[in-house]
Amino acid sequence: MDLVVGATGILGRDICQRLAAADRPVRALVRAGSAPDTVAALGAAGVQTVVGDIKDPASLTAACAGADTVISTASATLSRAEGDTIEAVDHQGQLALVAAARAAGVRQIVFVSFPPDRSSFPLQDAKRAVEAAIRDSGVPYTILQPTHFREVWLSPALGLDPANAKARVFGEGAGPISWIAMADVAKAAAAALDTPQALNRTLRLGGPEALPQTEVIARFERAAGRSFEREVVPEADLDAMMAGDDPLARSFGALMMICARHGCAIDNTEAREVLGHDPSPLDAYIAACLAG
Repeated sequence: MDLVVGATGILGRDICQRLAAADRPVRALVRAGSAPDTVAALGAAGVQTVVGDIKDPASLTAACAGADTVISTASATLSRAEGDTIEAVDHQGQLALVAAARAAGVRQIVFVSFPPDRSSFPLQDAKRAVEAAIRDSGVPYTILQPTHFREVWLSPALGLDPANAKARVFGEGAGPISWIAMADVAKAAAAALDTPQALNRTLRLGGPEALPQTEVIARFERAAGRSFEREVVPEADLDAMMAGDDPLARSFGALMMICARHGCAIDNTEAREVLGHDPSPLDAYIAACLAG
């Protein structure tokens, strides 16, 4: 039995559906307040659902019972319920999940994280602490470190709005990033299960090209056949976000600064050799966005 935590998010749902389509028994942790349509779609795909919350250790113990593997994509960064914070979900909740998985005797933990950055910020600190706990747990593991998701960072939610020909640039937008599709991360997570070569490995994942924001926007413009109106977020504003009191804002400020300055370029060689990682081209994502 594969347990997926974070199963109602876009990435978690994709993983559940892939595993179920491969005829693997899948259990999804869903909250009592999860959208009924999402829970119903998981059930229709052949996924067993169990009610619980990553902030509730007792529910994690129950969910892990009988599980052979645990895959966690849960995070408080994109979708949040009452009480969800980076500390409660990405740090303490994930640590509780590792402890529950260990106590249940699972054979593998697959944890979706992100590549280390030179700066310190709450989300990174949480991810690094959980990675260390996983390595120290004695449970065989695979840690996946995908870089910026296209569906998040190259979307209207963060200012890239091709339908209205608008684009937000963080600083100079000069940091080359290997923007990755969530579907490629889902494929990698599914491929990591029962793959001996993936055990006790930390694998970085990226798209096929490392491009700065400015080049990504230029590609959208060429494909759309028109120029986009640019909104520039000065680095001083990002510095202010990173120096603030809100852990989520501090974390997003740091991730935006990666786009502004040094980027996150990924060498996919190891992930390709171990998991068959063959990332989809960015131009295909651009075409899909412009097609509506």
